[in-house]
Amino acid sequence: MGKRLRHQRRGSGNPPYTSPSFKHKGPVGYPKLGEYEGVVENIIHNPGSTTPMAIVRLENGQVAKLIAYEGMMVGEKIKFTRESIVKPGNVLPLASIPQGAPVFNIEGEPGDGGKYVRAAGTYAVIISHEKDGVIVKLPSGKHKKFMPDCRATIGLPAGGGRDEKPFVKAGKRYHATRARAKLWPITSGVAMNPVDHPHGGGSHQHVGRPKTVARGAPPGRKVGSIAARRTGKR
Repeated sequence: MGKRLRHQRRGSGNPPYTSPSFKHKGPVGYPKLGEYEGVVENIIHNPGSTTPMAIVRLENGQVAKLIAYEGMMVGEKIKFTRESIVKPGNVLPLASIPQGAPVFNIEGEPGDGGKYVRAAGTYAVIISHEKDGVIVKLPSGKHKKFMPDCRATIGLPAGGGRDEKPFVKAGKRYHATRARAKLWPITSGVAMNPVDHPHGGGSHQHVGRPKTVARGAPPGRKVGSIAARRTGKR
């Protein structure tokens, strides 16, 4: 019997497929709902994230871990307020942010700390203010309606353009993907032997059977186009 399939091994939670949590600096998000003012104490590297992390000391003594914005400096003051103070780094409700302003780290629900637009080089734009919500254009181009009390940060997340530099060495990419608990390099199923993958074997690299499998197929067979709505050329 050959080895188990890649997605079976990943589901078991073995060390090659688990994220090295001891490297991570903790969850990044806004403090509880309220009005605060804080000072940026430090900007550090956050493994597993494409953006740096900003350590912000609030006036009540608490420490907030935020996504650093483009141009942030140590010693800078940041406000968590409902007033329409449009300054890069300030955290405001979407209802207080004017149209056309770039924002990131948008909350899905008021008080959840931020769920949308958190990657380096991405930003959303406020499109319009409606009676029942705020329309925001996400980096994908999709328009999504958020509740007016959902908070967001003014500006652009730091770290944009980091994808433009090539990895050059295979080891660099290995360590970059390792921090995100991703397996690299990936071997295609058709390049394997029949005992290792349902697509393996043959005198040349080809699947050799229909790739479509049922939704209820057993884990050892569930590879390819799973429960495809349609197949063939359009």
